[in-house]
This record gives sequence, C-alpha cells and structure tokens, in this order.
Amino acid sequence: MNTTLIMKQLNSFRIPILLFTLLLITGCNKSSLGGGKNGSQATGWKINSKDGGFQNENNYKGQPAGPGLVFIEGGTFTKGNVQDNVMRDWNNTATQQYVRSFFIDETEVTNKMYLEYLYWMKTIFAENFSGIYKASLPDTLVWRNPLGFNEDMVMNYLRHPAFQNHPVVGISHKQAVKFAKWRTDRVNEQILVNKGFLKDSVRIPENISDGYTFDTKAYLLDPSAAYGDKMNEYAGDKSKESVGEGEEEKINYATRETGVLLPEYRLPTETEWEYAALALTEIRAENVYRGKKKFPWDGEYTRSGKKKNVGDQLANFKLSDGDYGGIAGWSEVGSGITTSVRSYPPNDFGLYGMAGNVAEWVADVYRPIVDEDANDFNYYRGNVYKSVISQEGKLVKTSSDEADFDNLPGSLVEEVVKDEDIDRVNYSTADNRNFNDGDLTSTRDNNPPTFEGDYAQMYNSINKEDKDKNATTLVDDEARVFKGGSWLDRAYYLDPAQRRYLPGAMTTNFIGFRCAMSYLGETRNSRKPSRR
Repeated sequence: MNTTLIMKQLNSFRIPILLFTLLLITGCNKSSLGGGKNGSQATGWKINSKDGGFQNENNYKGQPAGPGLVFIEGGTFTKGNVQDNVMRDWNNTATQQYVRSFFIDETEVTNKMYLEYLYWMKTIFAENFSGIYKASLPDTLVWRNPLGFNEDMVMNYLRHPAFQNHPVVGISHKQAVKFAKWRTDRVNEQILVNKGFLKDSVRIPENISDGYTFDTKAYLLDPSAAYGDKMNEYAGDKSKESVGEGEEEKINYATRETGVLLPEYRLPTETEWEYAALALTEIRAENVYRGKKKFPWDGEYTRSGKKKNVGDQLANFKLSDGDYGGIAGWSEVGSGITTSVRSYPPNDFGLYGMAGNVAEWVADVYRPIVDEDANDFNYYRGNVYKSVISQEGKLVKTSSDEADFDNLPGSLVEEVVKDEDIDRVNYSTADNRNFNDGDLTSTRDNNPPTFEGDYAQMYNSINKEDKDKNATTLVDDEARVFKGGSWLDRAYYLDPAQRRYLPGAMTTNFIGFRCAMSYLGETRNSRKPSRR
C-alpha cells in the first residue's frame, strides 16, 4: 500500500481519537472531583449516600397549600387610602408596598372549624387543665344587648348547626393566635402520619396522656422529646431504621431540611390582608400602582351590575339605621346578622367575605398613622424577637405543672431576647412593637430630656401598674388592627383600606378572623402550589 495513503488514513482517525480521549479524561475528572450525579458541588463528597454523611432533599417539588388555604401571588400595590377621604380619617395614608406570595384562608374561620378546636381542647385538657379549655371558649355574651332581643343568639350562635358555616365571633386577638397555633400542629401531625413518620393512633386524642401533644416548633428542634418524651411509642414505620440484632432502635425524623412540614398558620399582616382583599389582578390595563379600586369586587357600587344577579348586594352590611338587610322581595341581602361564609361572590383571588359579614383581626399592633418612611417590604408592626434557648444553652419545655393557655405541656418556653451577644444591624431590642412611633420611649437611648413631673408621652393609655390613671386612649402595645366592614358597619368600612383597632383582649359580635401562611421559595415561572 502507498505510504502516503496510509499516513493520510491515520491522520483522519487521529483527530476523532484525540477528541474522544479528551472527553473521556474530562468525564473522569468530573466524576472523580465532583462526585458524579450525587456529588457535592462544594466538596465532591457523595450526598445521600447509604454509607452516611450529608443528607439532602433533592426531589422537593415546592410547598403545597395547607387545608383551607388559597395561594396569593405577590406583587406591588398602593396600601391605604386611594379614595377621597370624606371622613378626614388620615390614619391610612397611602404607601406603596411589595408583598411576597403567601397563602390565606378562602373563608373566615367558621363556627364548625372552631368547634373542632374546642372539642380537641376539651378532650385533652378539660380534665386536668380546665383553665386551658375555658380560656379557649368564645365570649357568647357579645350578642347580648340591654335594649335588644338577642338571647337566642347568645345560646345558639356558636353551637347550633344552623350557624355552623357562619364565621365565629366573640374571639379575642389572643384566642385567634392560639387557634392558628393549634391548627399548625394538627395539620403537621397529620402530614407526619400520612408520610409514615407517626402512627395513626396519635390522631386519637384519648391516646395522649398528661396533656402532652404534638408541637411543631418543639418537634423540629428536639423531635425525640415529642409527646412528653414518648416519641418512640408513636414513631411510624418510615421513622424506624432497621438495625442489627441487639442494637438500640434508631429513629429518623422529619427535619426542616426534608421540607415535609408546613410553615405555621398565623394571622395575616395588615398589608397581606389588604392586598388579598383588593385582588388587583383584573385591573392591569390601568395603573395598578395607583389603581383606585374601592371594594374587593370590581366597580364602584355595592350592588352587582351583572345581568344574572343585577341589583343584588355583593356583601351584607348595615344599609341605614334600622336596615340591615333591605326590603323583602326587593333584593333582600339575605341575613340580618352574619351569613354563611360563601353567601356572596368571591373576589378575583377567589376569597370570600373580604367585605361585609365580619371584620377580621390581623397581626399588626395599631398605631394611628403608617408613616411614609415605613418599611415598604410587607410593612408590619408587632415584631417581638424571642429565644427558645436558655442561658445554659438548653431547650426548655413547659412541664405539665407549668401549663397554661399561653404555654401548653411540651411547648417550648420562649423568652424575650433583651441583650444580643453580637452586634445587629437590624434591631437593638427584642420588643419592636413600639419602634419609631414618635413617643419618647421610642428613642434609641430611651433617655428623654428631663421635665417637671412625668415626661411627655404620645399615648395616654391605660397603665397596668396604675389602674386609676385617667386614660384618654386605647392605643398601646396591646391594641390590634382589625380590617374590613361587617354586618354591623356602614358601606364606608367595606373599603379594604380602612383600618380600625381595639384592645387585643376585647371581643365583639362583628369581628372574626382568618389564617394565613407564608410561602417558601420563589414563584417566578412556577406552577400554582398543589393542595393537600
């Protein structure tokens, strides 16, 4: 064969062979240094190896919606008064806010939902901790009126099946917070049962003695001590790891890293509630940032303009003195008091009752004005930073002897953080309810100038230490905001921007609540969360 021809043939194979060799080397290097498919990008070590080492959830598919919740896509909006302020009530000054995506209840919490809570509290605590159960009971006397015949409401509104789908009332802000905490624990407990981390029997309250029940925060920080150090008795098949004969049984737990447990149910912030109520999704053709939407529904009127129900009221509210429901036969509103939670059309987010029916507690501590300098990233007043670690560096849980409505058996003992061990750029004190609200106690140094007598205060509220003080306001660190109009209000308060307040311990027959939940992760280019 011609030598020249042979050399040409060899050269024609040389380049592909060289490329193949380089790819092979590169692949080998990647495999050896990066650990392959399950290798760590940081160290090259194998992740989720059966031989032990770092474990990570690689198949997390996003946070699902908890029971009863609707997903609200976040965005920017104008919070506060965007209408003519005919009442000259300037406590809702307009500010532009950004709200991260979150979840919120489709309806107000109903009597039926709250009765489930009461049943559970009675079953667990009534015998040995009667005070805990009694503290969770609504105030049914809110219906009593010295010049009105409402005694049938006092006796029947909460428990009679005729009202089971009506919003619960007579609930203080504190009781609403406790309900949300209970709901968090029961939902997460059910999730652990469904995932095999817990036995089915834990859902039966009678099987849990001494009042020790599942607590989400306590479980995440010290799962082995759940149920009063009886976790091994309630561990499901998925939790139990097979070990050799004679070896102590090993229990695996659902940690924060697994992404199994949901974030807490809580009251929505005022900003979240107002954003959810406005539901600006349908006015994007206009300037959304300054969109003048007056009600949760589209349009400027309280009556429907749609052909199928033209003239019908879109919420129940007090039309005028002595008129709570309109004239029978002429588009009567349908209820002289509260009504069942899905009686009127939902807003564009699919939420019912964001105007009328009952006003709703939100998480915020009340101050007369939301300053223009306020945080524009989901403004919220009420931060109180707490620690669950004792000075000895240990987790402390409430014993059955120390249990009360604020601290159930097995819950973590939370202490207000007073002095940080390290410098912080975002806060210097733990209780920020009173932060930067204009009174002298809000100054950084808390050293006001010397006055003759007591130094000036912005709020002359009731002093717990001095009950005889002549108070002129209810504004203090326990005053809480409530939003939305109710069956007892005029149409003016149906505007989601309106804000009012009452002491957090007060109960009424026109204030209820609904729960919210934070969304973890980004929503960009993602699908709507699935429902549990």
